[in-house]
Amino acid sequence: MYAIIKTGGKQYRVSEGDVIWVEKLPYDDGEKVSFDEVLLVGGDGEIKAGAPVVNGASVEGTVLKNGKSKKVIVFKYKSKKDYRKKQGHRQPFTQVKIEKINA
Repeated sequence: MYAIIKTGGKQYRVSEGDVIWVEKLPYDDGEKVSFDEVLLVGGDGEIKAGAPVVNGASVEGTVLKNGKSKKVIVFKYKSKKDYRKKQGHRQPFTQVKIEKINA
């Protein structure tokens, strides 16, 4: 069984036991998290699609860790104008293990 969930403005295809990296969630390590925006549930030859979400469906998971991804360097410059700007960015994330899909 699998589901497509929406969180942080993005969509993820998840199954039970999957580990996913999503945009930072306001939960601590080890806490339970529930995703209620389930767009589609499939498996065993049948598919339930929502308009826009599937009523009564949810996906439960456990937060494994919160952290920051690798640094991305943003470098801007304009030729012949002596303009250079270097900036770094580390995007925060939450690592979640999918425990159960309730259809």
